[in-house]
Amino acid sequence: MNTVLTSDIKEVINALHYRPAVSILIPFAAKISLEKELRQTFKIVADKVEVELKKDYPDDICEQLMKKLRSLIEGIAIDHQKKSIAIFVSLVFQKVLFLDVVVQERIIIDESFEIRDLIYDKKQADRYLVLMLSGKQSRMYKGDNAEFTRIAAQIPENINAYVNEWPEKVANFTDAGDRKEIVTDKFLHHIDTELEHVIKEYQLPVFVLGVTKILGHFKKLTKHEAAISAYIEGNYEELSFPKLYEVLKPHLDIWRHEKQEKIIDLLDEADGKHRLVAGVKAVWEAVSNNMGHRLFVESDYIFSAQHGSNESAIEELTKPYNEFSYIRDAVDDMIEKVLANGGDVEFAEHDALKEYEHIALLTY
Repeated sequence: MNTVLTSDIKEVINALHYRPAVSILIPFAAKISLEKELRQTFKIVADKVEVELKKDYPDDICEQLMKKLRSLIEGIAIDHQKKSIAIFVSLVFQKVLFLDVVVQERIIIDESFEIRDLIYDKKQADRYLVLMLSGKQSRMYKGDNAEFTRIAAQIPENINAYVNEWPEKVANFTDAGDRKEIVTDKFLHHIDTELEHVIKEYQLPVFVLGVTKILGHFKKLTKHEAAISAYIEGNYEELSFPKLYEVLKPHLDIWRHEKQEKIIDLLDEADGKHRLVAGVKAVWEAVSNNMGHRLFVESDYIFSAQHGSNESAIEELTKPYNEFSYIRDAVDDMIEKVLANGGDVEFAEHDALKEYEHIALLTY
């Protein structure tokens, strides 16, 4: 599944590299007085940025950038439905993005922006879609761990709306059971069409819940089998969200495990065909030469480096080092380059790619 890059993320990735570029990531840790606490956090973080800037940049640049940053922060309208905020600012660019994933608070000053969390936010494993079916109605939710958000449907969600759609066909049946079958199938066809739009928008795995008979009907007619991770039999319409998550959790665990296994199988197959590059130095060289467009990396893998003898070579960072050859995180730079070239990035769990030195690139 390809990364869906929103226009906002594309702006950050394509922003002109201009030093100093400041990336600020802040989680929304507060549950009470979020607005007040975040405003205080913004002030503290801005002061920290100023201290760090003054260590390496002239006063006039620091003054211009801090004026821009503080003005940007003052104008932020906090989205209370999100879990974190990412702020990007340089003398030639500024952007504020809200994230659904919890990040670690950090400040990064470099020549390019930190974008890993933006991409992981689009691909995190704990987000999924739930389609709840019964003989009478349907509902869809976006799940994020144990939190659920109802997805507004563009079609009627109650089966009664479809009773009169095929009046001439239904009228030919005197048996009430036959009439019900026709209406049910029409109802489920509409749901499947609606599911197509939702899958395209969210690009997340789907879990379908319902009684055995309805699931049987839906399995026969759905055109989106590949996107459905599990069918879960039972009547769960009246469950609270915490109880619903308890039902889903073992299936989510299986899905995550299967996803990791599929990644390893794919890498093993590519390696056997000599179409795989593994290890941060080799991957850097391949990415620099535009040799591959599908990058696999552990979500927490970071590699501080320094430029080698040419642009295609990096070495592990050792002290003392030249600030102009310093690369704060080579992994983030590779993610950015692959995406900018129209490629894709897949994240794996901690140590899942240990056999491939934590990072690998398909070369076809």
